[in-house]
Amino acid sequence: MKVSIITTVRNGADTLPACINSVLTQTYPDLEYIVVDGASTDATLDVVRSFGSKIAKVISEPDRGAYDGMNKGIAAATGDVIGILNADDLYAHPNVIVRVVETLRATGADAAYGDLKYVDRQDMDRVVRYWRAGAYLPGRFLWGWMPPHPTFFVRRTIYHRFGTFNLNLGTAADYELMLRFIHKHGIHLCYVPEVLVWMRRGGMSNASPLNWFRGHLNDRKAWRINELKPRFYTLLLKPARKVVQWWIFGAESGA
Repeated sequence: MKVSIITTVRNGADTLPACINSVLTQTYPDLEYIVVDGASTDATLDVVRSFGSKIAKVISEPDRGAYDGMNKGIAAATGDVIGILNADDLYAHPNVIVRVVETLRATGADAAYGDLKYVDRQDMDRVVRYWRAGAYLPGRFLWGWMPPHPTFFVRRTIYHRFGTFNLNLGTAADYELMLRFIHKHGIHLCYVPEVLVWMRRGGMSNASPLNWFRGHLNDRKAWRINELKPRFYTLLLKPARKVVQWWIFGAESGA
């Protein structure tokens, strides 16, 4: 089973080396790594070139943002399974891909996901939030649930059947895609019960209250364009889950 990993980046020279190293040190042998650069103006391409042929494909050209880059990477991928790792993030350990492939083979699932830890942007040893996704049950999206997108590994055939990222959804494009795949089309999903990704704090959707509000509107749009009806509390529970993740982690860590 060949696995393609896609990283999209623009002006990410400071965090990209750690991201790339976390992919290239994976112990799984049949791995294709694709980096899609959105015409960076910093040293991003120098960083990419420093890894030479270890990166299978490099695409560098202007794009419409991160999700456009992801779509380009998906189109270029030749793996049976596709994972997407943001330039600010890294895999939690060298056996992440091994664990995902083992789970997919054992279950025959269409997609797999796991848990995620948010870490301080400067001090990655400092965990600030723990996203424990838990096992999926049909209907969980109605309760504000979604899997952490950087931990979401999908068979390439699913993208071919159900499409890629909708660029009209802003930072909710990953939510809409997973809502479409999982809730609408009912793909077979399996859970890897461990932390697969460390994410640096400070993503696009949480950059400001205005961005959060725009994201909320796009979450609503995600349901509407898929001709799905959320419950009155669905999109209130979605941000509430984030608060719970912060609170539970703080209680467990003694923060």
